[in-house]
Amino acid sequence: MSSQAAIASPRRRLAPAASRVGGQVDGVLLGTLLALLGIGLIMVASTSLTVLGSGGGWHDWLHQVAYAVLGSVAAVVLYNTPLELFERLRYVALVVALILLAAVLVPGVGHSINGSARWLGFGPFTLQASEPARVLVLIYVAGYAVQHQESLSRSFLGLVRPVAMVALVGLMLIAEPDFGGTIVLFITAIGVLFFAGARKRDTLILGLLFGGAAIALAVSSPYRLERLTAFVNPWATAQGSGFQLTQALIAVGHGGVFGVGLGQSVEKLAWLPEAQSDFLFSVLAEELGLIGVLSVVLLYLVFTLRTLKIARRALAANLPFAANLAFAIGLLLGVQAFVNIGVNLGVLPTKGLTLPFMSAGGSSLVVDLAACGLLLRAVREVALSTARGASR
Repeated sequence: MSSQAAIASPRRRLAPAASRVGGQVDGVLLGTLLALLGIGLIMVASTSLTVLGSGGGWHDWLHQVAYAVLGSVAAVVLYNTPLELFERLRYVALVVALILLAAVLVPGVGHSINGSARWLGFGPFTLQASEPARVLVLIYVAGYAVQHQESLSRSFLGLVRPVAMVALVGLMLIAEPDFGGTIVLFITAIGVLFFAGARKRDTLILGLLFGGAAIALAVSSPYRLERLTAFVNPWATAQGSGFQLTQALIAVGHGGVFGVGLGQSVEKLAWLPEAQSDFLFSVLAEELGLIGVLSVVLLYLVFTLRTLKIARRALAANLPFAANLAFAIGLLLGVQAFVNIGVNLGVLPTKGLTLPFMSAGGSSLVVDLAACGLLLRAVREVALSTARGASR
């Protein structure tokens, strides 16, 4: 075929590319995700060294590896599932979220750990209901924003309707109690609705109302008020409510610039509670130092910014649901990482939130990886849409 004929037949040249584009993934997003997951597995192994003598350490680490594999399988399945299906089933997703959150509050069904009824038992496995519930609610919010985009952009009522459902979910989360998860969910939901076209004024009003409600709930609960008091001056209650935070700060300070070395943390031995989960970042800071801290923060920043870029590309490709969902997942995981790191560094009050992809915890790891499958699916659908548009 002559060069003129090739130029005159763009469809013929684009067809093979279009057939291959379905296998494309975002290399930056996937690479960042794998880096965070790998560092997390290393740090969970490091914190497990404290109980290796009894064999429990390897047991905990192998559980984390098993959950990472399970989450990866879920991500592959979701990567190969059209997002249109989730958009059609958005109300089903909301109902399932409500059922999960209601189930943990039923005596004999929900399992309580450390005074919080957040878990459902399935034989040897437990599921923290709030983890999948938050993603399911955001699927509903993303779908609502597409279906009611006009009312969302023109009236306050269009914004109130989905927020009312999120508020219902938030009340169920608080009943567990899971105050930190409620805050992250509200911030994400309002952010998605604003991204989808809600007016600045309406978003600001709801944000102020939510902020006021959050403050009122915090000061009305003796337990949460005690946490706030400990946050303001943890050293005054270093042997009481401020113990966890002061030990985390000691770990961070002990690490210095280069850290004490992988596996050499002192705080994880017997001082720092929840060293494998909520306060894994403090152990990382102690063992890998400022260099490790900045590296992990940079990875989370790249991950979050990449998801926002994916959302913009999906919007440009006229895929509003994919755009809203990508924005929701990126904001959810980014805010959760920010809160966890802030707690570990003593700049935010203590919250029971895991560090995405890194903290020990089966439910959170599986759900986080599965959510990334949806993100990668959004990338795939943008590529397919772009290829179809170019072939016309």
